[in-house]
Amino acid sequence: MDTDPGLIVASRVMTELLSIAERAAKSPAKVLITGESGVGKDIVAHFIHNQSPRKAAPFVAVNCAGLTETLLESELFGHVKGSFTGAYRDRRGKIQLAHRGTLFLDEVGEMSLRMQALLLRFLENGEIQAVGSDLPQSRVDVRVVAATNRNLTEHVAAGHFREDLLYRLRVIHLHVPPLRERPEDVEALARRFLSRSGREVKFTDEALLAFERYRWPGNVRELLNVVEQLIWLAPQGVIGIEHLPVSMRTVPHVVMMPIDDRRRQVADDLYDAVVRQGASFWEHVYPMFLARDITRHDLRELVRLGLRESRGRYKSMLTLFGMPTSDYRRFMNFLAAHGCGVGVREFREPAGIPATHPGMPSVHSVPVDALAEPAGLSKRTAA
Repeated sequence: MDTDPGLIVASRVMTELLSIAERAAKSPAKVLITGESGVGKDIVAHFIHNQSPRKAAPFVAVNCAGLTETLLESELFGHVKGSFTGAYRDRRGKIQLAHRGTLFLDEVGEMSLRMQALLLRFLENGEIQAVGSDLPQSRVDVRVVAATNRNLTEHVAAGHFREDLLYRLRVIHLHVPPLRERPEDVEALARRFLSRSGREVKFTDEALLAFERYRWPGNVRELLNVVEQLIWLAPQGVIGIEHLPVSMRTVPHVVMMPIDDRRRQVADDLYDAVVRQGASFWEHVYPMFLARDITRHDLRELVRLGLRESRGRYKSMLTLFGMPTSDYRRFMNFLAAHGCGVGVREFREPAGIPATHPGMPSVHSVPVDALAEPAGLSKRTAA
């Protein structure tokens, strides 16, 4: 199925989603589009607008995560001259610019509570009040479509998002599944991206299979990035397995492991991918763990291999795994949150005793209860 603007689908789940979106487009009801980053929520929003009676009017998009609270208020509602430094003239807001059309609020889950209150007031009465103005301006006729990669229900429970605003925005709910759940779309999207380049480029069967097996943590946005790289890097117009990024070449082998001796083999393969082949921990290992392709035990064993090489120093292990030192807190919090931390005492040999080489048995002369814990990890996580 090929739809404007550039929405390509081949899977049944996306075909059904667009069918619902087309029916929703005929109504003035507000739509909330959810899904992971990069799945194409903005494209679905464009599709709704183009299928609606408002398609001849403007489609105005606002990135709620890209502006501070003050700037976002001015961006949405406009401002009057002199309302703040730099306000040299009256300016219409995006809501007014979208009159009779569609207002797309991208990343609406990033709004502050104060901005949520202002948006709720507009949704309830249709009136807008420019920054610095004492009186509300005229009503506007706008169809609101919002999108977020957040779980707004959890945000409501945590007190970060207004429940009444969620009900206002989620009249119709469309969830765009991640690319890993619709592998049929991968080849269709890749071929469309290739056709845009104007070059004659083909995939080998092995490369195409790797595309279909890869989990695409960055979704469609990552797929586009990879295809753009391959278009100019593949010689003779043929994309083989050797031209693909390291993470794409190694993932099928790690995921499709035999069950026998799996624990040790998975950790060894992950270690080889991030240390020797240059795969990214956050783009390669992290998505596999979240998708439950690897277990906590696999991750602990990977950390053990890293600590063995770094002699029990987590910061040195970050460098080993290709992460900047600025990722230290993020990495440690991740391990602590999932109970994957490992004590370091056993990897720090007394002076005069040579360090254990990776692949050799570790030294176990230190009692288990004497393990030293890295900051942020509890005794329980080191067990």
